[in-house]
Amino acid sequence: MEPPHLVPASPTHSSSVTAPSPKAIHAAGPSRWGWLDALRGIAALVVVFDHSSYTFMAEFRRELMPEFNAGRYGIMVFFLVSGYIIPASLERRGCVRTFWIGRVFRVYPLWAAVVAVLLAVDFLGLAEMRDFGRLGAATVAVAHLTMLQEVLGTPNLLLVLWTLSYEMAFYLLVVALFTVRLHRRPGTVAVSLAVLAAVSVTAGVVPPVSALSGTVGTGPLVAFASITMVVAVCCASAGSPVLRVFGGMLGGVLALVLVPSNGTVPLWEGLVILAVMFLGTAVHRAENGRSTWRRAAGTAALVVACAVGSAYRYGDGDHCTRRGWIVAFLLAVLTFGAGLLSRRRRMPRMLTGSGAISYSVYLVHPLLLAVVDGTVGRRRQDHLAFEAAFFAVLLPLCVLTHRCVEVPSQAWGRRLARRMRPVPPVGGNSAAGASPAWDPSVPWPDDASNPVCTSPSTSRPTAPSPVRTPC
Repeated sequence: MEPPHLVPASPTHSSSVTAPSPKAIHAAGPSRWGWLDALRGIAALVVVFDHSSYTFMAEFRRELMPEFNAGRYGIMVFFLVSGYIIPASLERRGCVRTFWIGRVFRVYPLWAAVVAVLLAVDFLGLAEMRDFGRLGAATVAVAHLTMLQEVLGTPNLLLVLWTLSYEMAFYLLVVALFTVRLHRRPGTVAVSLAVLAAVSVTAGVVPPVSALSGTVGTGPLVAFASITMVVAVCCASAGSPVLRVFGGMLGGVLALVLVPSNGTVPLWEGLVILAVMFLGTAVHRAENGRSTWRRAAGTAALVVACAVGSAYRYGDGDHCTRRGWIVAFLLAVLTFGAGLLSRRRRMPRMLTGSGAISYSVYLVHPLLLAVVDGTVGRRRQDHLAFEAAFFAVLLPLCVLTHRCVEVPSQAWGRRLARRMRPVPPVGGNSAAGASPAWDPSVPWPDDASNPVCTSPSTSRPTAPSPVRTPC
């Protein structure tokens, strides 16, 4: 669900971040990241089929889901890709403030547009929103604005939004590790979370759904968590090192409390989801020479073993069978591995194109399905032609939302991030000492959708400052 970023800069523990070498920049290119787009394209299309099969392929779905849970397959591929990309984005920027700006402008604009359209079609009677029971509109709205609604005891406006809560929790954890300089050990984090998942299910620790909300109340929890999150993000983005550490740790603690104690998925699965994302990070570090492949392989083996063991021990759940979950999980890991092995090959344009619009596909398809269900209704028998027609309508619509909503909002985010990034004078501080390793003839990687930062008056890349102080 996230766009790949080009060539993360080497992580650093010092007070400055130097530019990547020309050799590293030359290594970058659209083909190098095509495999990530292809994976996101596959995941998005599988998730769409999983949800649309309720409406158009109900009989086939009833036979398939006990053996292979397509939805879990798709989101696990998404989580692996997010884990591979997101921490690299933070390390490349070297700045928590610009990282959060990038995330906000990447995730929220399309989310807001889809929610606005959902409210409009509900008002017009073309679709029916979910029932929020006794929860007030303000509570639901604030919970969704944090994107942690899934772990705050609030039903999701759209079913797919639950995964964004785990994405947001992952962002908070990544920032926490970065601010205390522990981001270089994602494998340790992944294994720890996976082992905790296995221990919890072995010990029979199965808290009820939204247990924390049931104890303290959903309203007070939403208020406390939203205020805590705002404070955490603001402090982590501050100039003071003390505030940065405080904000990072506050956000990390918030994520570690909410995910295990207040999710709607089982405790072990919530921990496995986080472990899977950090596994993606471990693979990225190995692929870029910052760790060893042996360590990454060991991390993968332990995470997979703990995840499969946890699912087997837990048994059938409310939403998926044990066999369906395990098969989907293993195939997701194998798919990611196959993509990694094929990373230097050119990917089919259909898959990379689907990957480029995957966030639109992910958010728009449940809205379109809600309109179909509210007007035409669900089919009792399988209709493959209707399924194909749904894709034929959805994909061009997602191209439109990508171009009209996602691309402009990301451009605005990049401009704001460049303004907010603190840039010291040329030569930097005396502690840096080193001369800039930047070649003006080489494009400077800034973002996957805008790989070259250009000045308004020229097509040549704008030279980055030789030293950039972390913010």
